[in-house]
Amino acid sequence: MDAEGWNERYAGKEFVWSVEPNRFVAELTAELPPGRAIDLAGGEGRNGVWLATRGWDATVVDFSRAGLDKATRLAEAESVTVTTVCADLTRWSPAPDAYDLVLHVYLHLPAEQRAQVYAAGAAAVAPGGHFVLIGHDRSNVEYGYGGPPYPEILATPDEVVGALDGFEISRSEVAERPVQTDDGERIALDTLVMARRWG
Repeated sequence: MDAEGWNERYAGKEFVWSVEPNRFVAELTAELPPGRAIDLAGGEGRNGVWLATRGWDATVVDFSRAGLDKATRLAEAESVTVTTVCADLTRWSPAPDAYDLVLHVYLHLPAEQRAQVYAAGAAAVAPGGHFVLIGHDRSNVEYGYGGPPYPEILATPDEVVGALDGFEISRSEVAERPVQTDDGERIALDTLVMARRWG
């Protein structure tokens, strides 16, 4: 889906996603000392705003202006400030060595674009900082619930780790994520990687 498609999806007054942070983002970053964070493809801003409430200087990047407008609205409701950048990550990169935390959360791209965006995100991590990626795992198409049905845009933990030269890997796994549906609980399978850049 392109930027206009996401603008249409985010155009309504209500939030498309929960305003609470992604469960894995909250789990993995809760004990990190606040610093500068950037959420790449941050949508409506739920993760960036949550980080801001915990003292982070947070930037949310997305190519949907409608999503970023909601991020600003959510930040105002939480009495915090986030910086928003409207940009296509296949054509824009964050400043290198600039962030203590770089988030990639459910950003799915074809392999060539994915490698480019991962490399730019990794380069943006300051020495001693962290890179966190969460996305639908490729195995989710066959064995999990929800998410894109296109394996070619989904990554595995090993592929993500392979893009992180100069990092110490602290988590690399396919994580189970319970999803409540009208037919009961289902399990989604997510790629989860957390790594720290050598200082």
